[in-house]
Amino acid sequence: MAPATLADGTPAMLKIGKPHMEADHESAGMLFWNGDPTVRVLNTDDEFNALLLERCIPGTSLREQPEEEQDEVIARLLRRLWRLPALPHPFRPLSKMLEFWSQETLAHSKHWPDRVLVREGLDFFRELALTAPNQVLLATDLHASNVLRAQREPWLVIDPKPFIGDPAYDATQHLLNCRARLRSAPLETIRRFADLLAVDPERVRLWLFARVAAEPRSRWDDMEAIALSKAISKG
Repeated sequence: MAPATLADGTPAMLKIGKPHMEADHESAGMLFWNGDPTVRVLNTDDEFNALLLERCIPGTSLREQPEEEQDEVIARLLRRLWRLPALPHPFRPLSKMLEFWSQETLAHSKHWPDRVLVREGLDFFRELALTAPNQVLLATDLHASNVLRAQREPWLVIDPKPFIGDPAYDATQHLLNCRARLRSAPLETIRRFADLLAVDPERVRLWLFARVAAEPRSRWDDMEAIALSKAISKG
């Protein structure tokens, strides 16, 4: 990301992204949401995977605010993002990303510290994707560092990775960034955020368990992740 200025003096941000399976349709998602409540797309260059975006001013991160305030802001933003684009659209189902993750995790099965937990997480990836009560366009990676203070609105979303799927899934990324609260009071933390989102807290809990237990990672000897997945599984 680099700051830029348009010929008319409008401040902007130039983003040149590294090609990545999860972010393939970022520009399409941003154009669909069209600033509600994301930063606006000013121009695109698909050949260079480049986006010219509205610049948030002052651009400070929601991460600087207390976590309970983060809960409330992110919940409001997610509920605005959750709508279903008309066909035809380019967006893939969430199950495609989960299949990609599952293959990565299976490829490292010899490193799993707890085979029962990982297998259960992989099972929930499949089951939850198939049983979503409704389908919307998800951000999938919305957490406090991807929410910036702006002038057009108090807070705007950056860096979505859009997929079509279960709204309850979209609770997980923010919760994963609230590790201290999850460790001390997992079910209470999940329920508070699910209630703000008006989604089923049990589905949020199961999605969160699946991610902590079975999401691909560089290190499988993370005992904190094992302990957290066991705590979340006790719903």
